[in-house]
Amino acid sequence: MSCSCLVLQEVEDGEEAKSKTRVSSSSCSFSSLYSGSRRCRSENMFPIYAMGNWKLNSIARTILDSDGDPIWDSVRAEAKSEAEREPILSSFLYASVLSHDCLERALGFVLANRLQNLTLLATQLMDIFDDVMIKDRGIGRSIRLDAQGYHSLQSYRIAHALWNQGRKVLALALQSRISEVFAVDIHPAARIGDGILLDHGTGLVIGETAVVGNCVSLMQGVTLGGTGKQIGDRHPKICQGALIGAGATILGNIVVGDGAMIAAGSLVLKDVPPHSMAAGNPARVVGYLEDEDPSLTMKHDARKDYFEHVAVSSTDGRANGTFHCKKES
Repeated sequence: MSCSCLVLQEVEDGEEAKSKTRVSSSSCSFSSLYSGSRRCRSENMFPIYAMGNWKLNSIARTILDSDGDPIWDSVRAEAKSEAEREPILSSFLYASVLSHDCLERALGFVLANRLQNLTLLATQLMDIFDDVMIKDRGIGRSIRLDAQGYHSLQSYRIAHALWNQGRKVLALALQSRISEVFAVDIHPAARIGDGILLDHGTGLVIGETAVVGNCVSLMQGVTLGGTGKQIGDRHPKICQGALIGAGATILGNIVVGDGAMIAAGSLVLKDVPPHSMAAGNPARVVGYLEDEDPSLTMKHDARKDYFEHVAVSSTDGRANGTFHCKKES
């Protein structure tokens, strides 16, 4: 039995999906989904951004039922090509990709074999994963949009679906295995958007009530945790397009705004305005960003005009040990 495959389309704001054309089949590849390499319009990062003129604020993404799936076709084509070039990998590529009829089943096979142990058998996990991914259109969309940290992200998405089905013990068991195998600990109740990049994909912790928006980039060692003083909704909310630097710790029910950047090693305890740059321990706003969202550029360095801006702020607007930067109107 084959699964119903999906295809991506770009939709301009306010326009009907049917008015747009199907994306190119070259948008994603076997290496981007299984080996971690990606292509991107601006910084060669996200596969989804190669699907045309991607503009975070002006183009929506929609998933439609289709007779074909260009992403899956591209994955199969590259797997076949690599099997011919590297015969020693042919058995692996056949078992992982070429023997399956859609991306969902191939991914289920790969994840089940990575997460299995003596008590969670690969065959049992594969049946569960196939059932969840084939029935859940949201996962079908996400597995075609996410970037690095791919296996841990998709394992979380399955656990999240199981949690929402009321199968909480199984979801927590998967969380434990995901943490052991991938060194990524995401509570299955956390809510995470599409187009996510977990760069280096290790040492990441995301708490139960955390929310991560679309197209967010999280570097290694990031913690989205609670303060230990709250109950209920107690974890951070990371908005669309934000970039969280390596080793950053964000605690409590606070908001990191759209397109904001948190510098590596920062401790964030208060809200961070949209398109701002926060750094330090505790973190404070040290500037505002004018370019495209940092999650797209992955630029962690500051420009000359940024340092000039900070110098002026420190001279004219510094009070009580903090920088006061005027927000963009």
